[in-house]
Amino acid sequence: MRAYFAGGCFWCVTPIYKMYGVDKVVCGYSGGDEVNPTYEDVKHQKTGHRETISLEYDPEKVSYSKLLDIFFANVDPFDSEGQFIDKGFSYTLAIYYNNDEEKNLAKERIEKLQADSGKEVFVALEPFKSFYEAEEYHQDYYLKNPEAFEKELIESGRKKA
Repeated sequence: MRAYFAGGCFWCVTPIYKMYGVDKVVCGYSGGDEVNPTYEDVKHQKTGHRETISLEYDPEKVSYSKLLDIFFANVDPFDSEGQFIDKGFSYTLAIYYNNDEEKNLAKERIEKLQADSGKEVFVALEPFKSFYEAEEYHQDYYLKNPEAFEKELIESGRKKA
């Protein structure tokens, strides 16, 4: 099965899912209408896409509900402008659902978080329409560039130095 989450910087959220039994994580772009967007255009808010990860997973190993748990544990759902130091529409949060079951689970999670916190939750819930794989150098960035990745985590505020 596949799931699609926009969690801010796609480099930063990729390794988290691999730790929890997701078979494959691909960085890319979703949500916009432009065909084959480039990183530069997405980053500069020209396409209507968000940085998104595509998760290929076995529901026998990890449930969609668990994927939602991981998503919400690793983002700031109360930030309407992006995530950490990455600001702009392309870094805002979204869950792209494939069916009514995913939609309902995500909607329940968002509503519960909003009720429990008393704060507005800024996570777009949209039907999946397309996913465009990001350029190769973005794939498994944390493995290809471990020092730069560590620096990004610290500078972004996702990890304490």
